[in-house]
Amino acid sequence: AIHSVAWHHEGKQFICSHSDGTLTIWNVKSPTKPFQTITPHGKQMKDGKKPEPCKPILKVEYKTTRAGEPFIILSGGLSYDTVGRRPCLTVMHGKSTAVLEMDYSIVDFLTLCETPYPNDFQEPYAVVVLLEKDLVLIDLAQNGYPIFENPYPLTIHESPVTCCEYFADCPVDLIPALYSVGARQKRQGYSKKEWPISGGNWGLITQSYPEIIITGHADGSIKFWDASAITLQVLYKLKTAKVFEKSRNKDDRPNTDIVDEDPYAIQIISWCPESRMLCVAGVSAHVIIYRFSKQEVTTEVIPMLEVRLLYEINDVESPDGEQVPPLPTPGTGSNPQSIVPQSHPSTSSSSSDGLRDNVPCLKVKNSPLKQSPGYQTELVIQLVWVSGEPPQQITSLAVNSAYGLVVFGNCNGIAMVDYLQKTVLLNLGTIELYGSNDPYRREPRSPRKTRQPSGAGLCDINEGTVVPEDRCKSPTSGSGSPNNSDDDQKMNNFIEKVKTKSRKFSKMVANDIAKMSRKLSLPTELKPDLDVKDNSFSRSRSSSVTSIDKESREAISALHFCETFTRKADTSPSPCLWVGTTLGTVLVIVLNLPPGGEQRLLQPVIVSPSGTILRLKGAILRMAFLDTTGSLVPPAHEPWREHNVPEDKDEKDKSKKRRPVSVSPSSSQEISENQYAVICSEKQAKVISLPSQNCIYKQNITETSFVLRGDIVSLSNSICLACFCANGHIMTFSLPSLRPLLDVYYLPLTNMRIARTFCFTNNGQALYLVSPTEIQRLTYSQETCENLQEMLGELFTPVETPEAPNRGFFKGLFGGGAQSLDREELFGESASGKASRSLAQHIPGPGGIEGVKGAASGVVGELARARLALDERGQKLGELEEKTAAMLYSADSFSKHAHEMMLKYKDKKWYQF
Repeated sequence: AIHSVAWHHEGKQFICSHSDGTLTIWNVKSPTKPFQTITPHGKQMKDGKKPEPCKPILKVEYKTTRAGEPFIILSGGLSYDTVGRRPCLTVMHGKSTAVLEMDYSIVDFLTLCETPYPNDFQEPYAVVVLLEKDLVLIDLAQNGYPIFENPYPLTIHESPVTCCEYFADCPVDLIPALYSVGARQKRQGYSKKEWPISGGNWGLITQSYPEIIITGHADGSIKFWDASAITLQVLYKLKTAKVFEKSRNKDDRPNTDIVDEDPYAIQIISWCPESRMLCVAGVSAHVIIYRFSKQEVTTEVIPMLEVRLLYEINDVESPDGEQVPPLPTPGTGSNPQSIVPQSHPSTSSSSSDGLRDNVPCLKVKNSPLKQSPGYQTELVIQLVWVSGEPPQQITSLAVNSAYGLVVFGNCNGIAMVDYLQKTVLLNLGTIELYGSNDPYRREPRSPRKTRQPSGAGLCDINEGTVVPEDRCKSPTSGSGSPNNSDDDQKMNNFIEKVKTKSRKFSKMVANDIAKMSRKLSLPTELKPDLDVKDNSFSRSRSSSVTSIDKESREAISALHFCETFTRKADTSPSPCLWVGTTLGTVLVIVLNLPPGGEQRLLQPVIVSPSGTILRLKGAILRMAFLDTTGSLVPPAHEPWREHNVPEDKDEKDKSKKRRPVSVSPSSSQEISENQYAVICSEKQAKVISLPSQNCIYKQNITETSFVLRGDIVSLSNSICLACFCANGHIMTFSLPSLRPLLDVYYLPLTNMRIARTFCFTNNGQALYLVSPTEIQRLTYSQETCENLQEMLGELFTPVETPEAPNRGFFKGLFGGGAQSLDREELFGESASGKASRSLAQHIPGPGGIEGVKGAASGVVGELARARLALDERGQKLGELEEKTAAMLYSADSFSKHAHEMMLKYKDKKWYQF
């Protein structure tokens, strides 16, 4: 069977590709048998037999050169014994045969030539290969056939996108910095020539601000894209999985079973463009902090912290065999919300009954790590298993470069880490953040009141004091006594077996639900109601008081560092952290930071809750702060500087004096309301004046649906709240008055991908992943809409047609083959002179003759086509003759009727008409 045919440019030969992996070359003058038969990848038999059949050659192209052998380029045709080999493109040139392997299946290919005329020497210089997930251009002019460097981002779906963030109006030096480190990542061996496809024109770029898109992928990679105007250009790629040991077989990966596949997938990205600090959270309950550097470094030991974050302090039982120290009495000092900072040893262990305990899901490399210029690992934080239960996935994340802190939370609680001193500052369950102000009154009740659990800390609800974990042990763990009776021992053994089976069953259920949530890829903050019920069922380790479990399953859904008023009595702003939960609560934690410079690395950061609690309807999604003029107050940040270069003495003195950049109002302003807090939840938005904490504006965003994404963005020199609801509506509200500005039905929530990736940014821009391989950008700015046509480029641009090949007289006379001739050249006035008036002139009829002329003036290579054109021309001339005769008859008839009318009215006077 024939799959494709290609002509030699002279029209004397053509080549066919066949389903048995052979190529046949035919001469036009001898059609009985092929001139030559080639099997490019067939093994030649010793006995002169035919080679073994190969896979079909799906396409072949036959291109000639003036000063060398022709190129035969084909796809397919490999032998059947090459099992597992990647798809290949074969280039045959003279006696050499090059087999070029491709990463994906070949859809089609096209050879680029110097001339557009098929009847001239082709002079091929490149091959365009369209793959299933890529576009590759091969340079035929260089030895080894290198590929051209692709300037277009066709690899956004190299690994599935799991999350994305969009930043508009970034610092102007950011894109050049990312591009410079990304250029060093490019592999060697590219062609030295420029990308050969140069058609089209870019549009006019009316936007002056830079835009960056960050995508997180399932394989743990992060890509930075230049998205300014309507371009999309990859800048830099970061592989987060480099810091972890790769498991070589399934037996070697006992800890990664929190997820079946993609244990390094990125879930949340927190980025500070001004300081270039990057923090990412992965699906295996791990957090990695990165610092940007232009210098290459080798890290001998990767800094690592392990955090034991528990859910409910009354549900976890300690393993048997541990002694119980006497429980200290909670303190009753003047500061009832004091928190004892806890340290977490990095030791992995298992409990006495074989349950996994204090073990992280991934193993950090213990060998030196060479880190290229770009983002380099500053600290790795991992949540560990607790008594056979895997850690919960992280639901919120925030980093602040001015404070040197990173904070993250899940449905168990919240943890804060000082990444400068590499210490854990805060590790609390969500309930413990409330202290005595818990609106749900989730305090230990019967039958749990007599139990003293082991966990992150034992919290006395009335006093709010937290006892460190190492002081709390289960009273049952040391209860073994030599005086126990045999019956008691049997009963204890039976109870332990039941507990073990119960834990195994709970683990199975937890894994199943983890698999389901992994397939949905829906963050916890998007489904708080489901989270409250499902996670409390799957992760709860208590068999009683299920109503408390359901109510207390409160996840951390939003985190925001700021410098503002924390209590009603405050007269000046101070650094703090605002925490939002899935039950609509906002809590404020005060940060007491040491002075900058060396003191920052020596003195501890003191963290304490302020007691401030605010309530909204629905899970908290976003928080921001405005000054008295209504301008956005960004979080404090530190300007970027190179950390891997030793500082001069003057620079050190400057760094000691350097204060975090913040635009908070001055404390000397004698204004009663100095700031406004903007809080957006799934159902409503509130503007709260600070420090009085009075709600001055309130807007119920939706009653029947819920908000998927809310962002406080700047647009046209003002600030507004942009929301995307699950019912498909995009809504914007003015700030601080929360007046509705826009309510447009745009897109229904058809899948979780949209909910996971939708995000707003400044200047009326937004984006989401419309499919696994496409980013959809949209705008809700009138200015951008008006300039959109100018921004769009032109696909086609007019170019001059190259000269047709010149053919000599003798070559045309004896060369054989058909020639392209124009009727005007043969019969026109320029060649034959002006026609006599007595000769009939050819007048083209409407439509048909022009088509014949167009067809006849083209490339007429075959005699059959020329004959067909002559036949059609004769037919048209016959039709013209018939039409002329009909017109002559019609004119004669008209003349006859006119003569009759003339005779009829010849003798009548004018008044007789």
